[in-house]
Amino acid sequence: MSVNVEMLELADKVIGMLINNDKREGLYDHLHMDNWEWPTGVALYSMYKVYKKTNDKKYLDYLINWYDVQLAKPIPHKNVNTVCPALTMVCLYEETKNEKYVPYINMWADWVMNEMPRTQYGGMQHMTVLNRHYEQLWDDTLFMTVLFLLKAGKVFGREGYVEEAKYQFLFHIKYLQDRKTGLFYHGWTFDGRHNFAGAFWARGNSWFTSGAVEFLEIYGVDDAVSRFVKTSWVDQVKELIKYQGENGLFNTLVDIEETYYETSATAGIAYGILKGVRLGLIGEEYLEYGRKAAHAVISKIDENGMVHGVSYGTGMGKDLEHYKKIPIAPTAYGQGLTFLMLTELI
Repeated sequence: MSVNVEMLELADKVIGMLINNDKREGLYDHLHMDNWEWPTGVALYSMYKVYKKTNDKKYLDYLINWYDVQLAKPIPHKNVNTVCPALTMVCLYEETKNEKYVPYINMWADWVMNEMPRTQYGGMQHMTVLNRHYEQLWDDTLFMTVLFLLKAGKVFGREGYVEEAKYQFLFHIKYLQDRKTGLFYHGWTFDGRHNFAGAFWARGNSWFTSGAVEFLEIYGVDDAVSRFVKTSWVDQVKELIKYQGENGLFNTLVDIEETYYETSATAGIAYGILKGVRLGLIGEEYLEYGRKAAHAVISKIDENGMVHGVSYGTGMGKDLEHYKKIPIAPTAYGQGLTFLMLTELI
């Protein structure tokens, strides 16, 4: 397999901001890989993809060592976000067949299936370390938790996991995708039955743009569920590109031009479109939109590999002003999503 060396070097620089900053203190002390959290999980998953594309053992060695270190620590708080690193652990087991990962994979899958809080009708409640988010569905859950469950089900032949993952994708689409536009609302609550601010938040949309292509690839079955997820994804992409800025970026509220352009969302959307074209989910004519977005993200990477123009952590907003006021700062997930995007360019 041919490798784009220039993009690989850029990807190494981007992920290097996390790998090499484990001892950093001060303003960017959160930019590191020494924790079991979702930004790290996105970066780990991206690194595994780079390993599979390049067959360079240094990436595999890093992953093996990372899990050796983290699994020796106490089990982290279980919530929707801390499930994310378990996805790459399943990939690592699939690659190495090392049985030491199996008890941990089983532990996380058992929690998701039997203990993770559910909303009305059995949706995965977006429970975090600080808030149970009673009766709430968020876009993020699909990438952070459901992909792991699907992958574990496929690798270990656990049909119950696969069925639950399928249900969660369909369930989240039902309540989060706007039927008129195809865009995704940030969240939904059964406690009042509404979509909060009605915000088409860009990073939330990007979790579906990127997560749906992963779902379809991992699931690998052409049936009613995959067809439904695919058409939902196509609807979203066709609407998203209408709002892409001339500079290739997307506004933090997709449909509101006066909100600032946001890099991490653009990276996730670029990844989804580029991979979707490669998988044949959408026509080649959409490649230009993915490339335009990717080039815009690359323009936000400085000489050290830091990704700029990333909105800080964003909780559920009760009004649109909430999203407009979120500050911009380098973040671990900004690095991770950009790294993920670059895996489609390597």
